[in-house]
Amino acid sequence: MTTKSDPESTPPSSGTLARAGDVLPTTLPIVPITNRPFFPAQAIPLVLDREPWSSTIIAATETPHKVVGLVLVRKDEAENLVTDDFYEMGTVCRIHKVAQSEDKLQVFVEGLQRFRIDQWLSSERPFAVRARYFPEPEASEGGDIKAYSVAVINTIKELLPLNPLYGEELKFFLTRFGPDQPSRLSDFAASLTTASKEELQDVLRTVDLEPRLEKVLFLLKKELDLAKTQARISERVEEKINEQQRQFFLREQLKAIQKELGIAKDDRTAEIDVFRERIAALSLPDPARKRIDEEVQKMAVLEMGSPEYAVTRNYLEWLTLLPWGRYSTDKIDLKQARAILDRDHDGLDDVKDRIIEFLAVGVMKGQVAGSILLLVGPPGVGKTSIGRSIATSLGRTFYRFSVGGMRDEAEIKGHRRTYIGAMPGKFIQAIREAGVANPVIMLDEIDKIGSSYQGNPASALLEVLDPEQNVDFLDHYLDLRFDLSKVLFICTANQLDTIPQPLLDRMEVIRLAGYIAGEKMAIARHHLLPKQMDKVGLKRGQLRIEDGAIREIIEGYAREAGVRGLEKMLGSIARKAVVALINGKKPPIKVTARNLGDYLDRPVFQPVRPLRGVGIVTGLAWTPLGGATLDVEATRVHRSARGIKITGQLGDVMRESAEIAYSYISSHCKQYGCPENFFDKASLHLHVPAGAIPKDGPSAGVTIASALLSLARGKRIARPLAMTGEITLTGHVLPVGGIREKVIAARRVKIPEIIIPEANRGDFEELPEHVRKGLVVHYAKHYRDVAALIFPE
Repeated sequence: MTTKSDPESTPPSSGTLARAGDVLPTTLPIVPITNRPFFPAQAIPLVLDREPWSSTIIAATETPHKVVGLVLVRKDEAENLVTDDFYEMGTVCRIHKVAQSEDKLQVFVEGLQRFRIDQWLSSERPFAVRARYFPEPEASEGGDIKAYSVAVINTIKELLPLNPLYGEELKFFLTRFGPDQPSRLSDFAASLTTASKEELQDVLRTVDLEPRLEKVLFLLKKELDLAKTQARISERVEEKINEQQRQFFLREQLKAIQKELGIAKDDRTAEIDVFRERIAALSLPDPARKRIDEEVQKMAVLEMGSPEYAVTRNYLEWLTLLPWGRYSTDKIDLKQARAILDRDHDGLDDVKDRIIEFLAVGVMKGQVAGSILLLVGPPGVGKTSIGRSIATSLGRTFYRFSVGGMRDEAEIKGHRRTYIGAMPGKFIQAIREAGVANPVIMLDEIDKIGSSYQGNPASALLEVLDPEQNVDFLDHYLDLRFDLSKVLFICTANQLDTIPQPLLDRMEVIRLAGYIAGEKMAIARHHLLPKQMDKVGLKRGQLRIEDGAIREIIEGYAREAGVRGLEKMLGSIARKAVVALINGKKPPIKVTARNLGDYLDRPVFQPVRPLRGVGIVTGLAWTPLGGATLDVEATRVHRSARGIKITGQLGDVMRESAEIAYSYISSHCKQYGCPENFFDKASLHLHVPAGAIPKDGPSAGVTIASALLSLARGKRIARPLAMTGEITLTGHVLPVGGIREKVIAARRVKIPEIIIPEANRGDFEELPEHVRKGLVVHYAKHYRDVAALIFPE
């Protein structure tokens, strides 16, 4: 048996006569290798960088022994090496051949023996060491060496079928050594594996044969398991590929058989037949039928792989999927329509009446078409949902899209088919999606439509929305006339100022003003709260919000004209109620005005009362978000010079109103009981809070004039009162817009008395009774009427 010993303490074998060629030098040049160690049983070409190692290799070939030491380094790159980077054990190799190419050296080397570095003779390139050699141990008949050798050979046999490369390497090994040389066998077997360089270096440093064979056998078993796993994966992948190929061939054979028997068609014929079936179910006008027939004939002769085939196929797809001549039957029942509107919306009685009138005209005519409704109002008042309710009451398909921010005319009228990715416009897409030629199409945010160098979409809408033109609407993609006259168009907007006048002239305007507190209370009870409870999974009875709490939310958190803010607050309460229930609180969760602060943050709006005092008058204003009150303040700064200063971020129109009011009051001082010389040397300052909010509009003249009159007389208005109206240089009071919003704003801040122009009497009388109830309204033709109301004496 061989004795086990550490390679660092094993002396080289002695007592045998060595041949001259087998004697190795004690001083050995060193070349580092980075990937894996080199074993004595190997004979392979080694590729090195020419620049750093050519001198070492050439010097080694010029010696009688022609040997070099290959030592593994710990780094991944052989640059900037120090002696500590080298492992102690390496392989001495004989150089057989050196070939040079550009910046590389190809060195064919044969491993001879293991060696250990005893001393570094040169710690820089070219490296050189004093080496101690370990000749290969002789095999013995006893012990476990033979058993290990047989196990290694058997494992290699199992590996051979799994990787053909193993067979080539084994043939090369057997030409040089025999299977009865266990030392060479162990090194060869280790070189076959894909083990890490640390594991292979451990095999190299093991000189004793039996422990080396044991380590090699372990690495071979790991390699065998890995190879089997890879083989299983490859087999599964190959099975899938073979199955797919088999199915493909079977399908192709089936197609060929069916074609021979006349019971199947190719893909192009099948697609053409589908188009013909669709055409048979449509009531096509003659131009459309002629165009489709031409395209079908062209498709029949085109190659399926050509781009033109795909373009033609997509074009036919659009033409045959449009509902030519297909209309849904209107179910016009005024009582049912009113019930649907009442079910979906609280309040808005005037709007509902206007919609019922519109539908009644449709009953009389026999069809609801040829009209475009424009619903105008602040955000969150229910414009979109009203449009959906109209579609439901008619029994028509509802389709909505937003034109806000739209800048390309092609989105309305489609792209021409010459462009890649061309598509029809939004309206043809809507018709195809609806499946009928008379849906209800809603155009949201029409006041926010844009324009660019690509065209003006608002101008393109003229053809679409004009009942005289849309009977022959031409989409650029279809290049055919399509009848849109049966479509009911409903548009929504927050304001009318940004809608082009030619487009506005084609619409019937229905205004939706904001909601008062009572309407918001009903909406919260009947719609918003049930919706939010269902959204978070709360059942009826698990959450109770008292009327006082809802009223507090409306006044302190959601004072805007619409109800979106109110819905958000109710949603926040519902979510916190869910958290409380999950944490173990027993239902129902009660929310009152007292504990509302536990569920919501501090109120956004504080109780606001109109300012009162000398030179202070409350005006009524319209905004895109609803009505609002504005306090106009006037004061005298000094008496050294005549003049007026205006602040509050007022626009040009409002500044002109202020100047007209100043000119009128200062020229009629005596008539209205002011000191005659008050304005002659008075420097006045007029301010409209809040200074950070831009303001403009023509309806503040009466209010500014009243503030100046109050300042000049030195008296305040005795009772809570608000006003609106434009004034001329002769004192006439002109009509203004937004009366409903302004009236609601006055009610919101609990002002019981208002002054409006006489010309707006009809606008006020059209308001619902619940909006007018409790308000004292005065009408003014001339500013004398206003002055008599605010200063009766």
